[in-house]
Amino acid sequence: MTHDDGMFGVQGTGDTSGFGGLAKTGASTGSSERPYGSYFDELTDDLERAYPQFSEAIEAVVVYRGELTLHVKREKLEEVARNLRDNPKLQFEMCLGVSGVHYPDQVGRELHMVYPLLSMTHNRRVRLEVSVPDADPHIPSLVEVWAGNNWHEREAFDMFGIIFDGHLGLTRILMPDDWVGHPQRKDYPLGGIPIEFQGATFPAPSERRSYQ
Repeated sequence: MTHDDGMFGVQGTGDTSGFGGLAKTGASTGSSERPYGSYFDELTDDLERAYPQFSEAIEAVVVYRGELTLHVKREKLEEVARNLRDNPKLQFEMCLGVSGVHYPDQVGRELHMVYPLLSMTHNRRVRLEVSVPDADPHIPSLVEVWAGNNWHEREAFDMFGIIFDGHLGLTRILMPDDWVGHPQRKDYPLGGIPIEFQGATFPAPSERRSYQ
């Protein structure tokens, strides 16, 4: 487990949130030990039987706060996803989204993608997580596995700069095409654009407050 104090990593002055004394704990990145509990043991056993390369593809199996997360090597992501979708004992028909996360301090694993999956047939959930370096932010697209990932992958590309190999229309979806940078990365400047309102000009938030 890890332990952090304060909001957004703020230290000393400059915390305008009012939660400077908040203590947070984080999950360990190592594998959890069996038995996992709930249906998690049965699910992982079924996936191992359906996918003989399970041990080569899965970096860690983590159970935290009642959720099962499979940390998958990016080159094996599509294979694992297809097995989870197509095997009758698994049948994860739905991917509920594609969420990006930026951890600047995890050298070589700065960018993470999280895929929450739902099996309507078996009423089960599992999450896939993939980690890639900032210097090589490529992940296989899963649009061919779950078509609904199309716009979610475009948003992750727009906000985090993650490149989904095989996506046929990987363009920005929220920001203008000529926008520089990816706004949801933690090293992206907060504010920085002057705003005009009723003839008055207000400085950008980064020029009004200290966030460091």
